[in-house]
Amino acid sequence: MVTTERITKSQALKMYSDMSLAELAERADEITGRRHPEKVRTYVIERNINYTNICCCLCRFCAYSVSPKSKDGWTLTVEQISQKIEALQELGGNQILLQGGMNPDLPFGWYEELLRNIKKRFSKLHIHAFSPPEIYFFAQKFNMTVAKVIEKLRGAGLDSIPGGGAEILVDRVRKIIAPAKCTSDQWLDVMRQAHQLGMCTTATMMFGQVETIQERIEHLERLRRLQDESLERCEKDDSGGYFTAFTCWPFQAGATRLINKLNCYDPIKDKERERREDELLLAGAHEQIKMTAMSRIFLDNFDNIQASWVTQGPGIAQLSLKAGCNDIGSLMMEENVVSAAGITFQMKLEQLRQLIETAGFQPKQRNYYYQPCGYN
Repeated sequence: MVTTERITKSQALKMYSDMSLAELAERADEITGRRHPEKVRTYVIERNINYTNICCCLCRFCAYSVSPKSKDGWTLTVEQISQKIEALQELGGNQILLQGGMNPDLPFGWYEELLRNIKKRFSKLHIHAFSPPEIYFFAQKFNMTVAKVIEKLRGAGLDSIPGGGAEILVDRVRKIIAPAKCTSDQWLDVMRQAHQLGMCTTATMMFGQVETIQERIEHLERLRRLQDESLERCEKDDSGGYFTAFTCWPFQAGATRLINKLNCYDPIKDKERERREDELLLAGAHEQIKMTAMSRIFLDNFDNIQASWVTQGPGIAQLSLKAGCNDIGSLMMEENVVSAAGITFQMKLEQLRQLIETAGFQPKQRNYYYQPCGYN
């Protein structure tokens, strides 16, 4: 599954440093054109449902979650979630992204019953739910192995696992921005075990916090290694799982804990690092497209690279279709976490399809596995 175009980490760093945005985008676009030669770019209609805002993790980059003791905490009922799904299906949606905080007050049976009720009522709905930090939290809290957690959730109706909570898969960074969340190895292990059990997952990266460019490339390298392992298993056994897609987006500072208290959490003496962190905290459209292109070039064993319009807006997402992305992402009926940091972009289905068309491609609705479905 490894192509002849594979580059090393040192080559990637040199490319990122020496090549202009236009050069990186052109190279990424050429790769996308070979992988997806048809003049089609895809999208999915889904709803991002946050089932609770209560979280014992309280990551420093998050402006959304509240502590278990907060009077502002809430957890949705099954009926409230069902109403959101009904509204999604009225738009032709076929998938939900279900994620929440790590709520210590919810028993494991609550999650199983939630999945069973959703599947019973919406049998054709694809449930993309519970990121690796949530899965790992369940395993620790309920004294189960990661594999047992995944098996139980899958038995109740879980279809795939989203790549949330990856941030940067380097523990130096994670200790600063999310010290209570699972480690890099633990995040990867959840995905590895899901793949071994035959379940597909997605992968993400949130950059522009306190990481270096080298650490971003290390993140991509760790994903690529795991994908190699998973695809090799798939070649031997068709029941194996793998990463279906990758997407990256820049950290949105807004009212987050990290932007307000960075210095007292991680004192930095090196002037070059101080300068670099100032730049990263301001990562914007230029950096977004450059990292998207670099991801397409480096992740040679990923079929799909998805744009992120939720953080950067529709225009940048459209440009990403010329810089390595073959998918513009989700209509995203609902989004709460990024908007809590003060960033709010919204689009109607007609606008999303028009973005693809004016970029020179035919828009096609897809399902989770990138197969055509719905209105095309």
